[in-house]
Amino acid sequence: MTEILKSDFFTTGVDGVRRILTPFDKKIDVIEFDDKKLCYVKSGVGYPAIYPMRETRFEPKAEAILMDLDGTSVHSEAFWMWVIEQTAARLLGDPGFTREEEDEPFISGHSVSEHLQYMIDKYAPGGSLELARDYYFEIVGREMSEIMNGRGKQDAFTPAPDLKKFLLAVKAEGIKIGLVTSGLYEKAMPEIVSAFRQLGMGDPAEFYDCVITAGFTLRKGQAGTLGELAPKPHPWLYAETARVGLGIPFERRHKVIGVEDSGAGVVSIKLAGFDCIGISGGNIDQAGLGELCDYRIGGLMEMLEIIC
Repeated sequence: MTEILKSDFFTTGVDGVRRILTPFDKKIDVIEFDDKKLCYVKSGVGYPAIYPMRETRFEPKAEAILMDLDGTSVHSEAFWMWVIEQTAARLLGDPGFTREEEDEPFISGHSVSEHLQYMIDKYAPGGSLELARDYYFEIVGREMSEIMNGRGKQDAFTPAPDLKKFLLAVKAEGIKIGLVTSGLYEKAMPEIVSAFRQLGMGDPAEFYDCVITAGFTLRKGQAGTLGELAPKPHPWLYAETARVGLGIPFERRHKVIGVEDSGAGVVSIKLAGFDCIGISGGNIDQAGLGELCDYRIGGLMEMLEIIC
């Protein structure tokens, strides 16, 4: 991370601030004092937050692991970034629009609204987030229907290498498994259902000890949730999975560990109070958040040596 002199609410040398660090994607600032650290999580839609950034530790054997969905359990990020790109093309009225490679850290790992607001700010200043969301969910609905009916993008959702072998090995060790995603239910569940079908593993809702998504889409005639304002890198999805979903009290968080492939997810795990395993293939290093990972692995099976 890079040292800066001033954040939105803090200045180096003022009120006990020793230094301020920000990663490449500038989605957070870490505010260091002599006796504590704070994490300022920025917001593309007007609702930032400040959290304590506690020291974390992990003591094997794990009681539970918290697993990210996109990029960690199922390879689908390219598909969802394509949907964001198609949404921007529709908003611009330009079917031939393509995003730039540098956009990836900003349209991966956060909420739908954050992704769309980034694209609006860069490519369609003044554009309507609400209209972009309408386009997005129209495209998602169509593509999901096509995929679940055996049509559409056949490579949209692919199980991560060794996913079945790894999950069965963890179950055999008696370790609880929570699945955590910033994705809304209607886009997240078809992913893992598709992956489990390919692996012959049955119903994922029955297999996992807990599944936490960002909730349901808020649209006219539907009830939504807080997920769009409290996704990764906020701590709440991982915190809820461990404390509410798996019943592990905060005092035993040292027996829990999370695995992520995105910078936003790494921050989320750390703010929830857990050690984090960074798995290759995502945007952790692009976002400039590799130093927050307590462990780095190239594939799921490597995690067994850490958690057992």
